[in-house]
Amino acid sequence: MTGYHAQKDDVVRRLRRIEGQVRGLQRMVEEDAYCINVLTQVAATNAALQSCALVLLEEHLNGCVTEALVQGGEQAQAKVSEASQAIARLVRA
Repeated sequence: MTGYHAQKDDVVRRLRRIEGQVRGLQRMVEEDAYCINVLTQVAATNAALQSCALVLLEEHLNGCVTEALVQGGEQAQAKVSEASQAIARLVRA
């Protein structure tokens, strides 16, 4: 089972909303919308993706990583390292 299982419906809703935002961006460009308006929507889409990523990260930490820490051993260290790498990718994005 995935770490975000309890939040799956929320994550799917968020991603569908983001998908709609991206389609809206495409439509704006096709219709030659004013640059600043397009950029504003790009920023809103980026913020929505970041928010979704944080939900997934929190669920991963509370689920997968916590379980691995309870079990201990190499699996625990691997999950912590994996989470650290994911956080680093999000910070760079």
